[in-house]
Amino acid sequence: MKRWLTGAIAGLMGFAAAPGAQAQDTRPVRLMVGAAPGGGTDVMARIVSEKLAAILKQAVVVDNRPGASNTIAADITAKAVPDGNTLLMGVVTSQAIAPHLLKLQFNPLKDLAPVALVATVPNVLVVNNQVPARDVKALVAQIQANPDKFRYSSSGVGSTQHLAGAAFAHQIHGKLLHVPYKSSSSALVDLMGGQVDMSFETMPSVINFIKSGKLRALAVTADRRSALLPDVPTLAEAGVPGIQMNAWYGVYAPGGTPPATLQKLSAALATVLKDPDTVRRLNDVGALPGTLGSAQFDAFSRAEFARYGKLIGELGVKLD
Repeated sequence: MKRWLTGAIAGLMGFAAAPGAQAQDTRPVRLMVGAAPGGGTDVMARIVSEKLAAILKQAVVVDNRPGASNTIAADITAKAVPDGNTLLMGVVTSQAIAPHLLKLQFNPLKDLAPVALVATVPNVLVVNNQVPARDVKALVAQIQANPDKFRYSSSGVGSTQHLAGAAFAHQIHGKLLHVPYKSSSSALVDLMGGQVDMSFETMPSVINFIKSGKLRALAVTADRRSALLPDVPTLAEAGVPGIQMNAWYGVYAPGGTPPATLQKLSAALATVLKDPDTVRRLNDVGALPGTLGSAQFDAFSRAEFARYGKLIGELGVKLD
């Protein structure tokens, strides 16, 4: 009897020590967001967090750390323990644009590991109701007749809003004053209040204000019209070609995260992004669900890093 008990106990101990026989991690996952609540990055994080938590069987807590063109949250993630419990809802601003303009304490290509592309959304040229222009042609005429008078807001230096405004001014041979904010939500308050005149905001941040009539959409910066704004032309259709500025969002883990953990997270996000409710919620804010897993998203991130570096050089964009 003793020999049977000893063998049974040894077998159980061997099973517990076997590879893969690990206890479920019940610690909450922090999903870092480099923008204030209400901005496009925050919207994306909250759309996926609940369903991701159900798949991982861990709470997923959205942790907003706005500022420095979304790079504060990215910096925290890059320096976190690479165990899959700290993730970043990255955005083109922090991953592909800001590194060419700001002196960062992390390398976005080495210190953050791409997990999955979550969504892409167009930027929208919007003006407040105090601006008389009803279309892009009229806006361009007003800007050219009043150099340095028109102010455009952004969520910070190096954001897609900033670059779109710089590219727009370059294309129309006009002068615009860039007014950077710490977040899209604070920028939109001043835009609607008349402290600034226009913005190239991301669709999730402005769609409700457009629908309610608080802002007027003049064009989208994508290569095709948005299903949410079918009557709003692209910039090319409106007579200002050569500007395509889409915001994209994706989940990153700290560099050095084990491949098995990255694969697990990527598979979980793929399931979330195929869920009909997730697709509906993304479509409701004008976003297209991502279909890129870890390896494909890594290649995409690197290509975007190079593309925006070239664009910033061509435009001569610098810190304001």
